[in-house]
Amino acid sequence: MSELAREAPTGHGCRADTQHDREVPEIDLLTPYTMRGVTLRHRVVMSPMCQYSARDGFANDWHLVHLGSRAVGGAALVMVEATAITPDGRISPNDLGLWSDAHVEPLARIARFVESQGAVPGIQLAHAGRKASTAPPWHGGGAVAASDGGWQPVAPSAIPFDAQSPMPHELDEQEIDALVDAFEAAARRALDAGFRVLEIHSAHGYLLHEFLSPISNRRTDAYGGSLDNRMRLVLRVAERFRAVMPPELPLFVRLSATDWIEGGWDVEGSVELAKRLKVRGVDVIDVSSGGMTPVAKIPVARGYQVPFARRIRDDADIATGAVGLITDAHQADEVITGGDADLVLLGRELLREPYWMLRAQHAFDEEQSWPTQYGYAVRRRAK
Repeated sequence: MSELAREAPTGHGCRADTQHDREVPEIDLLTPYTMRGVTLRHRVVMSPMCQYSARDGFANDWHLVHLGSRAVGGAALVMVEATAITPDGRISPNDLGLWSDAHVEPLARIARFVESQGAVPGIQLAHAGRKASTAPPWHGGGAVAASDGGWQPVAPSAIPFDAQSPMPHELDEQEIDALVDAFEAAARRALDAGFRVLEIHSAHGYLLHEFLSPISNRRTDAYGGSLDNRMRLVLRVAERFRAVMPPELPLFVRLSATDWIEGGWDVEGSVELAKRLKVRGVDVIDVSSGGMTPVAKIPVARGYQVPFARRIRDDADIATGAVGLITDAHQADEVITGGDADLVLLGRELLREPYWMLRAQHAFDEEQSWPTQYGYAVRRRAK
């Protein structure tokens, strides 16, 4: 196992414990983090990022190399991209899926390799809702016609994402119940595949987020109108996940803390939802934002979403992960040492640099934990 996996928490400095008149290690980016029975070797997590490279939902060699290289590169938790619970829950026809037992072994191969490199394997389970049946971004991202392998998306209400998107089918209560069952079945398969962290995707304008937001949810039944009703579906899904997960394994939920538009889902609702998720056994809120509407004006800037992670962490008293234009090691460290979040999730930075974590070690004058197989090249470079 990599040297990144330490036996006990350590930090770059110490703070005084005035009550007991002793020094205790500070919590920082390189400090291990324990959730239930799972310990991460430090606080840097690979965020789930769609690769649009599957066929019929099956993971392949691309996914193995893509995810495995980040485990080799030192990430503490490697999260598999949004993996659809049903065929019509895919964002694109090329997304991963876990709607059948046949999908388990290709993903298990990835989980085994990630774990063999000292990282924890995790997976995000999702349904794309009204944003389903779209082309990969390098093909324009537009709606895929039925003649080209697309399908009619589903949603809490018959409201398309934008003027170019197809009208979604409005789910009835029996169909909602079937989706809850599908989430549970996918969670069971993810556990069978060996994943040690499961994440429920309730962000970025996809199905569970659509139920939360008044922008996309105009229902008048038990799933619409009041905050309690709009939260009902994601809370049901969380309850099902926790019921099938062993008590030693942690559960994450990704939330969009705000829709960035008046009348939409907001941080106050996110705090209340996080409180209720905690009661239901959720361990970490992975805090993102946006994705509900293309007309939102988002003030994108360095670390712009970190304050949402802090707000939910403080007000809901639950662990959070921070995301969004966190690019360098010292910035990431400040998120942890400042108490803004418990974990830092990196996306694009880990696409650009699979060995980002090794650079972070170097930035803190720590010994870099290069894979043994690369040792000769690294020693030569050091000379």
